[in-house]
Amino acid sequence: MDKLLGDTEYLLEQWGWWRMDGMGVPGYVSPAAAIMSQAMPMSSPKAYHVTDDMALAVDRVIARLIDRAPQAGDFVWLYYGAKWPALRIAREHQIGEAKVRETLKLAVGWVDSALERFRESA
Repeated sequence: MDKLLGDTEYLLEQWGWWRMDGMGVPGYVSPAAAIMSQAMPMSSPKAYHVTDDMALAVDRVIARLIDRAPQAGDFVWLYYGAKWPALRIAREHQIGEAKVRETLKLAVGWVDSALERFRESA
């Protein structure tokens, strides 16, 4: 796996835990994620390794992705931000799991590219 892409996936995982712990201000709430959070609240905070500045940058990038490609943004939000498995996303959207994974891979590449400006200024 490409190291940069792997780093971005790790960053998105960490951002998801950060977000689930209520550290950020939600700029977008997927309708499916809102229902899930009511049905299954998090019992204890998870450990994560991301700075608030970087997590907020990820929030902004995902908000831009949602504006540009709503389905891809929703998939990133659900997979990394709400910790839904790809199969669950596929069932909710009535598409194949392979299509969800393909969309996630493309979306992660887009997020990686969009975060490059933040990395260069850091």
